Amino acid sequence: MPYNSLESALLDLEKHGMLLRIHEEVSPDLVMPKIAEIATRESLPALLFERVQNSPFRVAANLFGTRERAHFLFRKTLRKAETAIAFHGDPLAILKNPRLWPSLPSIGISALPIKSFKAPVLADTTTLSKLPQIRLHQGDGGTFLTLPQVFSQMPGERNMLKSNLGMYRIQTSGNDYIQDAECGLHYQIERDIARHHEAAILQGKPLKVSIWLGGPPAHTIASIMPMPQELSELLFAGLLGGRSFRYTEYDGWKISSDADFCILGELAPTLKPEGPFGDHIGYYSAKHDFPYLNVKKVFCKKNAIYPFTTVGRPPQEDSIFGELIAELVKPIVPQSVTGICEMNSVDAAGVHPLLLAIGKERYLPYVKEREPMELLKEANALLGFNQVSLSKYVFIAAREDSSTLNTRDFENYFVHILERIHLDRDVHFQTETTIDTLDYSGRSLNHGSKVIFAAAGTPIRSLGRSTEEFSNLHLPEGFSNPQLAFPGVLVVEASKTAPMKNLADTLSHWNAREKFPWVTVADDASFAAKNMDNWLWVTFTRSDPARDIYGANAHFQNKHWASEAPILIDARMKPQMQPAVEEDIRIESLARDILFRAQKQK
Repeated sequence: MPYNSLESALLDLEKHGMLLRIHEEVSPDLVMPKIAEIATRESLPALLFERVQNSPFRVAANLFGTRERAHFLFRKTLRKAETAIAFHGDPLAILKNPRLWPSLPSIGISALPIKSFKAPVLADTTTLSKLPQIRLHQGDGGTFLTLPQVFSQMPGERNMLKSNLGMYRIQTSGNDYIQDAECGLHYQIERDIARHHEAAILQGKPLKVSIWLGGPPAHTIASIMPMPQELSELLFAGLLGGRSFRYTEYDGWKISSDADFCILGELAPTLKPEGPFGDHIGYYSAKHDFPYLNVKKVFCKKNAIYPFTTVGRPPQEDSIFGELIAELVKPIVPQSVTGICEMNSVDAAGVHPLLLAIGKERYLPYVKEREPMELLKEANALLGFNQVSLSKYVFIAAREDSSTLNTRDFENYFVHILERIHLDRDVHFQTETTIDTLDYSGRSLNHGSKVIFAAAGTPIRSLGRSTEEFSNLHLPEGFSNPQLAFPGVLVVEASKTAPMKNLADTLSHWNAREKFPWVTVADDASFAAKNMDNWLWVTFTRSDPARDIYGANAHFQNKHWASEAPILIDARMKPQMQPAVEEDIRIESLARDILFRAQKQK
């Protein structure tokens, strides 16, 4: 039976041994998030906190904390959702498969939102200050909602299918927000709510916004699903939930009838400071002016459950969200971006900083030797596709060169690229463009650069695979501690003031430079080279391509940047960057003690 509430999903998990109840009172300030983070990191059950300090509401966390649990929650509906998305991506292929025909009518019926006469969420009212005051990190500027479903429409629009449901950061206390009367609404560029807000401002009207919390798990996933423009997130909520999305209205606001909480408000025409906040890239995002909501009403159902997730350096629970979404949208990618076989916005690198792709290079009749031509068209198409457009580093390889290459086997993927790439030809920059709001490697908020690395053809170099192969490396002053990250890739430590040009000049004369065509320069080489996750995180979150990529004998040919091996990435922390989110040993110890007692009582 489809879930009609968050509690029904939790009880189902408990029935199958996938829920841990925590009976003792827990502080939502730092401690509760740390317990949830540990539970996700160690693949523990979903959590239900039954007593929360200074709040009458129970709290759920780590609901989607493992891939297996996410699949379990949607075990009866996931296939239908995939079929519907695949039908949108390639309807002819679905119609040619008679086995799928019987499911199509039921898919359509379950997808349509319906207006309900009963709305449990309207049973009671509360205030923002009575919600569990979740603060994830010591440096956060206040309390935040981390699993909100934010609903908006163009002013005057009433059709539920012409709407936007998104997940944006909501700061509920701190800074100069008026307690219980205002909350921050941090939407980023490339979001539909921005167009709704702009239209309302131009019309001189307040934009009514509804923020829903809880409800069936499918509603949470729908709010982060990158749907094609003509398909509503509410349709997807019905598909994945196996039950039509139910809504009602209150004084012009749309309300999710099955939500646990509903915050109603109007977006102000001005901005207020929001943040700082320890974000999913693994650093704090600084305090900046963002839109905010004038709160008019907060509804809640009887015995409402408040859901939250942790945010910080990957992996976190949102890593599972990303895997589930990638699985669902895989059928539509080839139709949306012609030629793309596979892509992966790399979670360990903070998602938007790094995109790996595999495309098709079919311009063979027109070239003597294969080189990236069609791949460049495909890579640029990716930079115009949905949220993938925020990618900063884009790598693309040709499927024709390897039938087994995949974008989740990071070492083999990068080895494949580095063996083939012509650094004088295959590196393409966009020097002044937009990047993710949470990425501080660029020149200012939202402003930075992008780069495409494209590789096709046969290998042109053999990569170094042992420390002996770079034992003759003599580094200039300020550079030290060379480490082998994986074949062909070195990490070199550098002081803050050591000039990259000096290193590039030195390496241009190194006799082993073709064996190591990639050098990451870091503040701590041992840390960055310790494992693949560290290398990905340091290299791609701490560099802006146009400012921080150097190369041996680098020069310009017809305005195209060209280099010889090796290419060097300055991945040291820069003055404009925000501090990394750090662990608090005391909070970690306290959280583990509570978890231990809860597991012992089970």
